[in-house]
Amino acid sequence: MNIVQEMKTRLARALLEAAASARAAGEVAYDELPTFVLEVPREKEHGDFAANIAFVLARQARRSPRELAEILVRHLPRPLPGVAKVEVAGPGFINFTLEETWALPVLPAVLAEDHYYGWSNIGQGEKVQVEFVSANPTGLLHMGNARGAALGDVIANLLTATGHEVTREFYINDAGNQIENFGLSLEARYLQAFGIKAEIPEEGYHGRDLIDTVQRFIEQEGDKYLHGDPVERREALTRFALQEKLAAIKKVLEDFGVYYDVWFSERSLHESGAVAQVIEDLKERGYIYERDGALWFKSTAFGEEKDEVLVRQNGVPTYFAADIAYHRNKFERGFKRIINIWGADHHGHVGRLKSALAALGYDPSKLEIVLMQLVRLFQGGEILRMSKRTGQYVTLEELLEEVGRDAARFFFVMLKPDSHLDFDLDLARSQTAENPVYYVQYAHARICSILRLAKERGLEVPSPQEVDLNLLKHPAELALVKKIAELPEVVAGAARALEPHRLTRYAQELAALFHTFYTHCRVLADEEALRGPRLILVQATRITLRNVLHLLGISAPERM
Repeated sequence: MNIVQEMKTRLARALLEAAASARAAGEVAYDELPTFVLEVPREKEHGDFAANIAFVLARQARRSPRELAEILVRHLPRPLPGVAKVEVAGPGFINFTLEETWALPVLPAVLAEDHYYGWSNIGQGEKVQVEFVSANPTGLLHMGNARGAALGDVIANLLTATGHEVTREFYINDAGNQIENFGLSLEARYLQAFGIKAEIPEEGYHGRDLIDTVQRFIEQEGDKYLHGDPVERREALTRFALQEKLAAIKKVLEDFGVYYDVWFSERSLHESGAVAQVIEDLKERGYIYERDGALWFKSTAFGEEKDEVLVRQNGVPTYFAADIAYHRNKFERGFKRIINIWGADHHGHVGRLKSALAALGYDPSKLEIVLMQLVRLFQGGEILRMSKRTGQYVTLEELLEEVGRDAARFFFVMLKPDSHLDFDLDLARSQTAENPVYYVQYAHARICSILRLAKERGLEVPSPQEVDLNLLKHPAELALVKKIAELPEVVAGAARALEPHRLTRYAQELAALFHTFYTHCRVLADEEALRGPRLILVQATRITLRNVLHLLGISAPERM
């Protein structure tokens, strides 16, 4: 049930009737009523909903928005169920103040819908792919990968909850220069392990984890590849290391609550001929030319600042060429919408990839890129730059050991993806009201404690049909009911905008309202008539809070 949307629809219909009535009376002239919006005003004194219909109609009607608004209000049908007051505000907004008890019908719906309260079918089964993390399988996952994992997973949850058919995908970068350098780095560590002097390439991988990987390779293979063909040696080392690194990446992501439907290999695009085919197709369409022995894609034909190399002078395709083939493959698999979570440093890649898809005849608007900013770790008020274990960056595995999955996921999605994130390790570990995830989870645990106590006293949550919900009149009760009623709109809005931070903000607001309610209203009240409605309100709050936490991929503890 989306009682907020139902009310907005009812008010919008009333405004349409008012406009038609005013035109019939000769007070307003227009050919076609433009689209208008009903939204929640920032200031509570401006009512529950405000409409901008007078502003969008003013030019056609050749009247001031204020004058138009007053005319429309006079022509509104009466009565308007659930509406206590309608007034014209400011330069021409029409503000609706609802009756205090207008949202009470949401409580029976929450109890009936239970785990699915907040869900909808606005996606209508649209097939969507969400690709995220897709880190090079050459090392451990760092904070940027972790933020991308949380964002991508919660976005996928939101899309699932709004009726989309979602596929989570990890793109394995197991081809190209980084893999060549990875093999050379492994080879250097392998030779060093046998006392042979060898240097890691400047653009190679210097992490200590490669020493451990090579040691495990030696335990399995010994010196079998020490004096053989270097190419065969590097291939064996790379094959072993990639398998190990991917297994480690998969495990830590699962520890983080992230499970993928598809692990897609970049190498498969080259082996299947998909990369060569996409280059040939772009050539046939007239979007490729040769210069200085390389093949270039005409990005400038689509408004980009410069053209891009697709095949280098040595005949090796670039990463960009493989990326085009990969995204064509996504469309060929039937996805109607493609969402990628990228670091902000990939900003320049967005336009050229969309251009290449347009050149192939695809709608570039079906590719949506969520760019996320960097994460800075703080401890003791100071930036934590290095890992004690790896000597380099702090890994996702180490973070999970420090603060746990719930706090990590909550903190990573607390802000808009394009905002820089300062992650305070001390705050994430703390068990105080200042820690937002603890504050929210404590609200859920407190509710469960109330319900346990009620059960010990022989009290069950009654059926909504057995009580008078209109007895819920305290401001703290009504504020909590209204916040519960907002969830479907919050979930739908977060899914449309691809903004998971709306869930964390909502969870904190709901928890705060519950704590206020708990302070002012005794749930297990002496008055039997009031006890039942309050138990229903508490149960509805528990369901709503649990559902939000589960969308965030976070546990809803019953005890803390």
